[in-house]
Amino acid sequence: MKSALVIAPFTFLGLVSAGFAQEHDADELAKKLANPISSLISVPFQNNFDFGAGPDGDGFHYYLNVQPVIPIKLNEDWNLISRTILPINYADYLPESNEWGLGDTEQSFFLSPSKPGPGGLIWGVGPVILLPTATDDFFGSNQWSVGPTAVALVQKDQWTVGMLANHIWSLGSDDDASDVVNETFLQPFLNYSLGHGRSLSLDTESTYDWEVEEWTVPINFGFQQVLKLGHQPVQLELEGRYYAAKPEGGPDWGLRAQFTLLFPDK
Repeated sequence: MKSALVIAPFTFLGLVSAGFAQEHDADELAKKLANPISSLISVPFQNNFDFGAGPDGDGFHYYLNVQPVIPIKLNEDWNLISRTILPINYADYLPESNEWGLGDTEQSFFLSPSKPGPGGLIWGVGPVILLPTATDDFFGSNQWSVGPTAVALVQKDQWTVGMLANHIWSLGSDDDASDVVNETFLQPFLNYSLGHGRSLSLDTESTYDWEVEEWTVPINFGFQQVLKLGHQPVQLELEGRYYAAKPEGGPDWGLRAQFTLLFPDK
C-alpha cells in the first residue's frame, strides 16, 4: 500500500509532463536547476516539515523558504547570480506558546564565469549577508552578519556533483554567546537525471556552530520532476530528511515538498 501511494504521484507527474518534454527540453531545465548558479530565473517555494523536536522530542517545526534565484549578465564572460532565502516559520514547542514568524533573510551573490572552465568546472564566489528580519528570537539571531560564500560543481552526462559553502560572522554583537553568529555551512550535493525532466538528488545541509561547537547535519534524499502547468514551466520536488547530527532539542527527521516556478529564456 505504501509503495502505491509513492509511485502513483510520480506516474501522474510523468503523464502530465510528457507533452511538455516534447515541446521544450525538460531535461535541460532540470540540469540547470541542479546547478545553483545557472542562468535560469527560478522562484522555489520550499515547504519543510520537521518532527521530533523540542525538549520532549514530540515537537513540530514548519518553515517555508521563499528562494528566488536571479542571474544577471554582466558581460559576455561574467554573470552575477542573486540567491535569496526568506524563511517563514511555525513551531509548537516554544517556551511561551506556539508561534508563527519570519526568520532571518539570507542574501548571497555569486560572481561566476559564463562558461565552464577546464574539466567542465562551474564555480562562483561572493558575499553572503544575513539580515535580522526575524520576528522572534527563536527564529533568528537579531544580528547583522556577513561572510564569504562559494560554490563549485561539475556536470557530466546525467550527473551533477558539487559543493556550496559559506561562513557567517555577526557584526557588532555583544559578549552574550546566544547573540553571536559564527557558523560554517557546507552543502555537498549529488544529482542524477532520469530523463523526461525527472531526477534524483542527495545532499546534506550541514551547519557547524563554532560558539557552542555543535553540528546540525540533515541528510536529504529527493525526487524532482519538471513539467508544465498551463503555460508555466515548474519543478515539483519531494524529499525525505534524516538528522545524522543535531543539537539538543533538534528534530529527528523531516519531509520537504518544493514547488518551483521557472522562467527560461524565450
